[in-house]
Amino acid sequence: MLAADPLFANGVDLAVVLIVIVKTILVFALLLVGVMFYVWFMRKVIADMQNRIGPATAGPFGILQTLADGIKLFFKEHSTPDSADRSVFLVAPYLAILPAFLAFSIIPIGGSVTVAGHRTYLQLADPPIGILFLLAMSGIGLYGVMLAGWSSGSKYPLLGSVRASAQLLSYEAALGLAIVAVLIQSGTLSTRGIVDQQLWIGSWGSFGDWPLWNWFIWPTVVAFVIFVIAAFAETNHPPFDLVEAEQELVAGFLTEYSGIRYAIFFLAEFMNLITMCAIAVTLFLGGPAGPSLGFLAANGWVNAWVMPMFWFFGKLLLLLFCTVWVRASLPRMRYDQLMDLGWKYLIELAFLFAMVSGVFVIARQEDWPVWVYFAATAGAVAVYGVLFLCIPRRDELLEEIR
Repeated sequence: MLAADPLFANGVDLAVVLIVIVKTILVFALLLVGVMFYVWFMRKVIADMQNRIGPATAGPFGILQTLADGIKLFFKEHSTPDSADRSVFLVAPYLAILPAFLAFSIIPIGGSVTVAGHRTYLQLADPPIGILFLLAMSGIGLYGVMLAGWSSGSKYPLLGSVRASAQLLSYEAALGLAIVAVLIQSGTLSTRGIVDQQLWIGSWGSFGDWPLWNWFIWPTVVAFVIFVIAAFAETNHPPFDLVEAEQELVAGFLTEYSGIRYAIFFLAEFMNLITMCAIAVTLFLGGPAGPSLGFLAANGWVNAWVMPMFWFFGKLLLLLFCTVWVRASLPRMRYDQLMDLGWKYLIELAFLFAMVSGVFVIARQEDWPVWVYFAATAGAVAVYGVLFLCIPRRDELLEEIR
């Protein structure tokens, strides 16, 4: 799993073990701080959009408000319903948060650096099957939500967990097919390999032939849109937050949870959201790829450490702002609308574009004329139009039922 990391090229010694331990701790701490910052950022941005102040008391600009809320929940009483399956009820929060952390472990947040004489990546792990590992962790995360609702022994959590299982399974297909379009372009399952093919070649002020074309968002822009929509649904983010719809299910699968266990579920949810945005940056926006400072040494600490992390977190912050914007702007969908979007539109569109992406790759390799790209796209649009016209309309279904 770690063999691709140059840190392990010459065997394992104590320094290597310590570097891996430190990287693990730093990644976990980064996720925790990232969640705390994102919750504060979300509250502030939404407050500005609604002409409110938002958090303003705990710390400068209210930045410690999330920490204060976490400390409050940590010392709150833990309650367990009498009708609950106690062992599963207690384990479920950890089944939700562990996959969220493991999924982030394959994200490259920087380039290759040297630490204590050992060369390594600014990435916890780079398994050759990194994307498959991501999809596996995304599927396992469902078990925490499902078991939490089932083990609570109450009808509202059970309904929330049933919704969660249906919603996540529905959008997992569209998410996977959107990723397939990138895998066809890159030819590798390694996240490091995908980033390496999108590298910025040049320095600040020396853009050449605009190397932004190396990013996979351009040949897979439709897949990027599908991925973002499916990621919203996978993380229960508005407008897809029917799993914990307060107006219908009190709090969904979280209804019977309190204290720190309640906080762990929200921590896992925001961890998953940050991870999905980081995956989008890695797959479509070049990851840490970006122009370096040409007047400094290419292997200096600024260009090797600071600039890749600057570009990665800058892109990540942009996507996280978009998630806050969506949360503040769009109303919650009806459940039938959510299912229709996943099964009737996104899956078909993602499948067609995966095939179009394959045509693009072959056309580039075989040096086919430009009109092939337009013909393939037009053919996919025509096929999708036929499929769209074949979808039964709601009034037709109601007429048949009558």
